[in-house]
Amino acid sequence: MATSGEEVAPHTIDRTPEYEEFMEKLKEFHNNRGTVLDPEPKVGLIHLDLFKVFNHIVTSGGYDKVSEEKLAWRRMAAELGLFSNNEASTAFALKEKFYKNLAAYEIKTVYGKEPPPKDILEDVTAKGAGLLTRTRENFRGKRDSNMAGNDSAASGDDGTPVRERPATDVVSSARASRGLREAPAQRVIFQPDTGPSRITRQTSSHHATASPQVQGHPGMQGPTSMHARGPSIAHHPPKPENTSTSVTAYQPRHVKPLQLRPVATPSNAPSEFPRTRLSYRPAPDPRQPMLPGTGFDGPNIYTRCLNALRSRIPTEQAFALNHLVKISFERGDKYKFDSFPGLAEGLVEKALEVGELFYYINWKVSWDLDDDSTELGILDGNYGSPDILERIGNLVEKYTPDILQTGEYFDKMVLITEAILTIRNMVTLPENAHNMSEFPPVKDLICIVLHLPEKDSLVEIKHMMLDIAEQITSFMVLDSDDPLYKTLLAQMTSDDRGTILSALRALGRISMNLEATNQLKEVPGDILQRITSWLLLNDDELIDACLDFLYQYTAVVPNLDNLIRSTHPEGLVDQLVRLLAHGARKVQYDLILTPEQRQPSRDEVAPMPDDLLEEMLKLEEPDRVHQWVKSFFDEDGSSFVTQLAAWQAYQAAFSAPLKDMQQQMITPADFIRNSTAVYKGSNAQVLRENSDGQQKFIIHGIRARPNPLTIDGKEYGRCLWANDATRRNAKCGHFFLKPEQMWNHIMTEHLEATSNEDEHFENVEKSFTCTWGECKKYGKPTKMHLRDFARHITTHVGAVIPGTASVNADGAAPPKKWIVPAKTMPVTFEETVTVRDERNPQAPPQAAGIPLSAVLVLRNIARNIVKTEAEEELIKQQRNTEERGGWNERLFRAATPRLYELLAENRPLSPYIASLLDLVKVEVEVRHDEEDEE
Repeated sequence: MATSGEEVAPHTIDRTPEYEEFMEKLKEFHNNRGTVLDPEPKVGLIHLDLFKVFNHIVTSGGYDKVSEEKLAWRRMAAELGLFSNNEASTAFALKEKFYKNLAAYEIKTVYGKEPPPKDILEDVTAKGAGLLTRTRENFRGKRDSNMAGNDSAASGDDGTPVRERPATDVVSSARASRGLREAPAQRVIFQPDTGPSRITRQTSSHHATASPQVQGHPGMQGPTSMHARGPSIAHHPPKPENTSTSVTAYQPRHVKPLQLRPVATPSNAPSEFPRTRLSYRPAPDPRQPMLPGTGFDGPNIYTRCLNALRSRIPTEQAFALNHLVKISFERGDKYKFDSFPGLAEGLVEKALEVGELFYYINWKVSWDLDDDSTELGILDGNYGSPDILERIGNLVEKYTPDILQTGEYFDKMVLITEAILTIRNMVTLPENAHNMSEFPPVKDLICIVLHLPEKDSLVEIKHMMLDIAEQITSFMVLDSDDPLYKTLLAQMTSDDRGTILSALRALGRISMNLEATNQLKEVPGDILQRITSWLLLNDDELIDACLDFLYQYTAVVPNLDNLIRSTHPEGLVDQLVRLLAHGARKVQYDLILTPEQRQPSRDEVAPMPDDLLEEMLKLEEPDRVHQWVKSFFDEDGSSFVTQLAAWQAYQAAFSAPLKDMQQQMITPADFIRNSTAVYKGSNAQVLRENSDGQQKFIIHGIRARPNPLTIDGKEYGRCLWANDATRRNAKCGHFFLKPEQMWNHIMTEHLEATSNEDEHFENVEKSFTCTWGECKKYGKPTKMHLRDFARHITTHVGAVIPGTASVNADGAAPPKKWIVPAKTMPVTFEETVTVRDERNPQAPPQAAGIPLSAVLVLRNIARNIVKTEAEEELIKQQRNTEERGGWNERLFRAATPRLYELLAENRPLSPYIASLLDLVKVEVEVRHDEEDEE
């Protein structure tokens, strides 16, 4: 907490060991409670330090006390360094983050009570206080009573301000405190009674039928005069003494002078009125019938393109396809096949024209269910053409040179390419992809295009067809005899990397969005060999596609049997084990064996060294108090010293010397006020120790140093020699700055060594006992020369007073000796690609990428290989040999050490590797047991 007038630093997260320890406990608390913790919530653009916020709010009395005090949350935000132009919003955001993340933890740890259930704590808004006494009964009852919107927060910063409307019997200037300001009441200037002194007959008749409210105003000309017209602005009363020039000349700013004109009515113009009504009759419409092509903009661009495409007019189709490509690219999320009937048929029909450019064929789609035509170019639009590959194989190719092309050929290819590109753009939307997967002619179109001759001019449309297949196969079930499935497998023999990638992805996505399983049956052995060999390439994208294919392929037992017979399984397993460390990097972490510890604070203040006393007596108050605090105390936000102990230590040090110098001591009140101004986090507080109400006056934020500092920041060394060997706790306690001073002090005062004429100590031989600190080397009297014992004393002196100054080169204070650093051990880990689980952001990172795919394929192999016919054949062969264990033993024996190494070093991947080792180990042990029984 900052003192008044002191600047507060902007709020930041201090990632100290205490912060990390607090966050670990908080995460564990939320996991046990079943709530979600936001570890670094944001207030505006600032991330909150929950450890700092928790300590500050608890020190200020806790959530309930702060919420009960008016504007307290604003003060908390300011003291924590959360600065904003909107103080109310910042205060409410701070309260909400504490409420959601720390309120239940405060009740549990600070008060030792069980917090309310989360449905009445975290699941509701941070409104009001009383969390310690909140139960379902009193909370529900309070909320029901506040359903009318009359509930208000205690602190005033607990919600969005609402407009508080004054009651009808309250004057218009009344406003609820701290609500939104009400608009002032409009001032309406007084208007005198404008009616004549004598009521006319018409007016009397009107008054007879008017409402009681109207009858109370005799000056109103009819029942709606006041409410319809408002106050009169052009009235001149007959008596001048009752008028005022300001009233007469008054005109509201928002009212313009009325421009009046006479209107003919039956009473004032009976002869003109019928003629006027006849003149207002509407004249006959002179418009002529609308000519073709004029006065009508036509259909929208979508309908225009659809009709132009189906017209089969080349110019109209060129216009339509040019716009459809742009529409499908820019408005793909709005352009759907089911909204435009006939669009899919028109695009596929146009794309099928590519066949007649290279073959003597004219592909047509028939929608007649009774059409049993066996014509080669007629495709079944209702169920597809299962013999499309045989038809393509019977086609006769035209001679179409790829280098020299005619203009007609070029124009047709442009339109065909645009039609295919439109389909490709549209199927990127899942709704369109699902629609096209149920449109049989598109499967025939993919097969036809992918079996076109190998020409450079056809590479683009073939790639687009593979993109279409990649999008729609996830909604399709393809058997091994399906023409599209065979066509995609045929692409594996290509030398084009893009073709292989798209075909692999299309095969791997078959029935992905359906409940059916992708069987991937009857994959030729040469294709399996090519896929396993591609794992050797340094191509992450291709490796990832191959692993996705192998993961689905090895999930089926017959497929794994075919893989073993068609490839070299030992080499495949070696490559998969190598890929477990793909992209890995060595990372070293410090494993904490013993956490950092703090020695307990004490009230005993170190005695004043004589040389430091002389320097401090030269200072004037309050500089003397400031320097005394800097020399004898360290800043520590979690410790304190009693005000009485600090004052008594200061008085014991300076009372007698100041009295001799005939100077006055500083008063205790001034001493406390100045001692708390040295360190930023120190302040005077009243501590209540127990429930009986006893109070202790403390200075929070400081702790007594074991050794004082000089004015320039050098640390004294303390003599730890005990004069009485039986009372080792009674140490000497004298302070020295230099090692030789302390050494001479021990030699003369404690060992009583005598010096000769050369001022050298005599090297006498007698029994010596070391009583320094906890030293046990010479705990009993040992006979030796003084020179040898002096060397032993030098080791103690050097440990207490280093040879160089203890202050750092940059002027920083010496290290805090009351902090025992944590004991750590460096541990090296191997990290691969990881991702966060979007459904559980608090969970540790999960394995991903190529290493995860590789271990999943290995796990499929280990699980299913024992169910294959190849396993039974190998077991029969091993009966006559010394080899045991089957395929798992053969494939994983050499890789086991590497798997255990990865298990220990790669934490995200270790669960998957552990399950793999369990599969291998269990199967091998079961196989050995069965063989032993036989």
